[in-house]
Amino acid sequence: AIMATGRSDYPNQVNNVLCFPFLFRGALDVGATTINTAMELAAVRAIADLAMAEISDVVARAYGNDEALSFGPEYFIPKPFDPRLILQIAPAVAQAAMDSGVATRPIADMRAYREGLERFVYRTGFVMRPTFERAKRKPMRLIYAEGEDERVLRAAQIVLDDKVALPILIGRRAVVEKRIERLGLRLKIGENIELIDPERDDRYHEYWTGYLALMKRKGVAPDDARTVIRTSTTVIAAMAVQRGEADALICGAVGQYDQHLPHIADVIGLRSGVSLPAAMQLLVLPHGMLFITDSNVNLDPSADEIVAITQMAADEVRRFGLAPKIALLSHSNFGTSSAPSARKMREATQRLHQLMPGVEIEGEMKADAAVSEAIREKLMPDNNLKGSANLLVMPNLDAANISANLVRQMEQGFYVGPILMGMAKSAHIVSRNVTVRGLVNMSAVAVVDAQDHAEGLMGRGASD
Repeated sequence: AIMATGRSDYPNQVNNVLCFPFLFRGALDVGATTINTAMELAAVRAIADLAMAEISDVVARAYGNDEALSFGPEYFIPKPFDPRLILQIAPAVAQAAMDSGVATRPIADMRAYREGLERFVYRTGFVMRPTFERAKRKPMRLIYAEGEDERVLRAAQIVLDDKVALPILIGRRAVVEKRIERLGLRLKIGENIELIDPERDDRYHEYWTGYLALMKRKGVAPDDARTVIRTSTTVIAAMAVQRGEADALICGAVGQYDQHLPHIADVIGLRSGVSLPAAMQLLVLPHGMLFITDSNVNLDPSADEIVAITQMAADEVRRFGLAPKIALLSHSNFGTSSAPSARKMREATQRLHQLMPGVEIEGEMKADAAVSEAIREKLMPDNNLKGSANLLVMPNLDAANISANLVRQMEQGFYVGPILMGMAKSAHIVSRNVTVRGLVNMSAVAVVDAQDHAEGLMGRGASD
């Protein structure tokens, strides 16, 4: 028998929370004078349509892998935790209210309304919207090094559906196909996605000989090159980008950050005029956006390196549509300490004032002064920074990494990143605890990064 009940210990629970919050959301947003049959039917049809779609990562995390959550006898009603319910039901109800003549405040732009609802699902939605819109204008070929990972597969489905990127997966074909089927995804190898199978790919010889050519003066022998191309999906992804078979790469869902970076540096290298790579975290907080650098790469950068990192980070901030407001942080305020770390940040600030005229830059200062204009005005009334800084440049990796994680937890924030800066082509290393939404966000960042590389726009500065 195929059945649905109100009980939670059986499949297909008929739960009020599936419908009522979102039905009333749509009704209230258009000022409906009543809840009529057309609106009720719209809600039901939206739920039915959602049941036939593949499940979201939020549902998968909530219920684990114990349940086979794909459309069928035991899953023809969505789970109450599915975050897409509001995105499907509320617009359908609102449209039905308008069509049936009971809406007193009709919605003129339904697409904008749907996008507005995303703030209830993903708090990164508004921040990332310009990046996603730009990525969709010219989707690029994006290769995922850990193509067997379920989070990567779900992210690939989303970026494909949203036309953000053209996904390429690295993984064993049998494993990838089995997981796609189990997850109920619509990815089709050779049709809407490309696959590089490390165990059997016609390009294997070209890849290992190409890698050997890059690394033979760095202690890599032919046998080593063959082994690396068989076993390191990050190197395979980097070689694909280097050879022009992909435009951007994402790796890091498996393994440590510092295991991936040397491979990317060896194969892809640094952008012309750049002396070192660096990483930056974007924190999406209840009160706005905050960028922190360098959180993953440079252990204890010199003053010159701080200057280079800050210039790259400022360019990244501009990509998100913001004017950089930069604070160089220390344990001291404006010369109160002669410790080496304080002198380093003070010297870097002076150089940046010369190199980036017209940009709000100040330092060295404590963190409270960076985010509070009142504190800063009391200490240095004629400082070069107004309001709160949105880019915090830390004196070392420990300070940056600790600060980013602490702020995120205390402020209930979300990461977009780490964003790898300074590479010759678009390449990014996510953290191994990245979520599906985090991968999707970084996919958009990687695509825009690749677009800028293709158009020669990298590192052109504020005046451009």
